[in-house]
Amino acid sequence: MAPSTLPLDDVRIIELGSLLAGPFCGQLLGDFGAEIIKIEDPSKGDPMRQWGREKSHGKSLWWPVVARNKKSITVDLRTPKGQDIVRELVKSSDVLLENFRPGTLERWGLSPEELWEINPKLVVTRVTGYGQTGPYAMRAGFGSIGEAMGGIRYVTGDPNSQPARSGISLGDQLAATFAALGTLVALHNVERTGQGQVVDSAIYEAVLAMMESLIPEWQVAGYQRERSGPTLPNVAPSNVYPTADGEMILIAANQDAVFGRLAASMDEPELASDPRYHGHAERGHNMEELDRHISQWTSKYGADELLELLHTNGVPAGRIYTAKDMFEDPHFIAREAIVRLVHPEIGEFAMHNVFPRLSATPGAVRSVGPELGEHNDEVLTKLLGMTNDEIASYKSQGII
Repeated sequence: MAPSTLPLDDVRIIELGSLLAGPFCGQLLGDFGAEIIKIEDPSKGDPMRQWGREKSHGKSLWWPVVARNKKSITVDLRTPKGQDIVRELVKSSDVLLENFRPGTLERWGLSPEELWEINPKLVVTRVTGYGQTGPYAMRAGFGSIGEAMGGIRYVTGDPNSQPARSGISLGDQLAATFAALGTLVALHNVERTGQGQVVDSAIYEAVLAMMESLIPEWQVAGYQRERSGPTLPNVAPSNVYPTADGEMILIAANQDAVFGRLAASMDEPELASDPRYHGHAERGHNMEELDRHISQWTSKYGADELLELLHTNGVPAGRIYTAKDMFEDPHFIAREAIVRLVHPEIGEFAMHNVFPRLSATPGAVRSVGPELGEHNDEVLTKLLGMTNDEIASYKSQGII
């Protein structure tokens, strides 16, 4: 059940753009109560409505997640009257969120400077591949390219293979997450100064921000990080190990005290004082030998027995989960990490819950992604004061 008061329920956001890098930012802010008015193309809507289809009913299983807690209206932004609708909405909104290529808003007469003439407090959040400035700004930029340029693709995967994708749209979602952070910071500044500003979130820079000490490692030490598969370079033991029943268990015992607990669990406490493994640097230097030794030990146990032994002795370890594991795990259940809603066509619809958790003003998933134009009448009549005849006229002209 959604709480009666949500922490961002006094914030109205106009969401333009499509796919993921912008809309995921809207999802994050909507989770905490912001009113997200998503503007879509009247003819086809956001392409995300077509992504992640499931054969039995032909509906996207991604759209209900990324568009959760949002309202959908249809407006042709390429028409002057459609652009006028945005200008009218800006008057009573706090944020305009978009992920078009730089210059698109400007061509439509919706530049930040023009919008600030209407509402000087407006925060304009812009998510792109390369940012609003610089020699690459006008290039088409997708999340995968930002991941490559930002450095994470080069260090992801097996060292004997080509750089790998992480399995999710990491670059897009990182840029959207930083955009959400920037939006909240900018809104706080509005409270102090009364002036809006641009939040410029570039995918490649969002990825770069996650790259730990990669930059000074090269600049100071001349060290280039490489792909290392499931291990951490020069950090051991931290790897995936086999079990007697064919499962794979991840064990992370690379800190001195924790390695001592692992050695005791193996009934080999002397490993902790062995010159080859006595210290972080020594274990890293002898990683392959140590991993082989641990694998021989884990292979004698079934996964459940092994995990029970490791957990009892305070050694961080766990299975590598699939979605099925998440549904069955008692910790996921106890913390309600997965929430179930009702989709009007699919029925019960499960998705991940809101994160992070706030103790006093938590967020909530209140609805699955809306139908195309589901909130046209509500938004146009209540917020803009349009009459039914005006709405009918706009529809007949293809503007909405």
